Amino acid sequence: MKEILRRGVDSALDLIMCGMMNGIQMRHHLPPGSRAALEKYVAEGEKQTREQYYAIPGDDIAAPGSPTPLHWESPVRTLYPENNVTHVDLYPCEKSWSAPTVLMLHALMSLSDEGYKEWAKKFNAHGWNACFIHLPYHYSRVPKGYFNGELAIGPDLVRTGEGLRQGVVELRQLMRYLRSLGCPGFGLWATSYGGWIGALLSYVEPDFRFLALMSPIVNVDHAIWESPGSFWLRSQLRRHGIGAPLVRKHAHLTSPMHGLPLNGTDRTILAAGLSDLTSLPRDVEQIHKNWPGSEFLTVPQGHFGYRIMPETFRRLEERGLFST
Repeated sequence: MKEILRRGVDSALDLIMCGMMNGIQMRHHLPPGSRAALEKYVAEGEKQTREQYYAIPGDDIAAPGSPTPLHWESPVRTLYPENNVTHVDLYPCEKSWSAPTVLMLHALMSLSDEGYKEWAKKFNAHGWNACFIHLPYHYSRVPKGYFNGELAIGPDLVRTGEGLRQGVVELRQLMRYLRSLGCPGFGLWATSYGGWIGALLSYVEPDFRFLALMSPIVNVDHAIWESPGSFWLRSQLRRHGIGAPLVRKHAHLTSPMHGLPLNGTDRTILAAGLSDLTSLPRDVEQIHKNWPGSEFLTVPQGHFGYRIMPETFRRLEERGLFST
């Protein structure tokens, strides 16, 4: 009985949060010509490989030795100047950049970075540096007049796709920069929207010592066409004649269901909330099946809960995946 009640509470919280997200998204209406713009974007993507889509420029980012925070101009340009400047908070351990570095990627519309500062201390204690990345349209990158993360996912699927591309490309630049400082390898600590970007990053970067993806958005079809948090989004798409077949033509570039991490999968933990209505446990389990050797971890919470991070961290410790 307690289990049924707990799941009911977790699902109710998910529905409340999804309702709030829909309320915010109702500020956004697709303009005429949106289908044609998406068709053009998808057609251009069909000609590209994943490596081409997420290619990084040849120039190194202009940054001093070990600043915090770290800023540079994003190579992926959007309509919002605030979003075109990256922001990364660096938390080096005692060994500084001769030690491996964990990349911390937050959730969509993440409420605060305070918790990540505490996680950074935990990683530092294990001999790892930590980086907290402000993902596109979040924190310092929120355009004036918008909520944190409001523009990251919405009915404008071109903007959504470019946000994902921007996140992956910038992370690749950051990794190249940290390698230049002597960093020997990386870990990935990513949740929800950050887990989506992190999974895509693992398809183009090889030197991850562990991957920890918590409630990652992996089933793009569900995220758009079934998730309770996307009711307004899909109503706008349907109003403009945009259906799933058109969107799926871009899946080879932006869907985590289509790929394998370059570093292998035996040092990967895929964690799911048992009551999650946004990133369904069965979808995270499917990625686990697609990635031989990965570990599938379930935690009693919904999408918007706080148990999954401590449980995932505990498994990283138990498996010795912090070994440097």
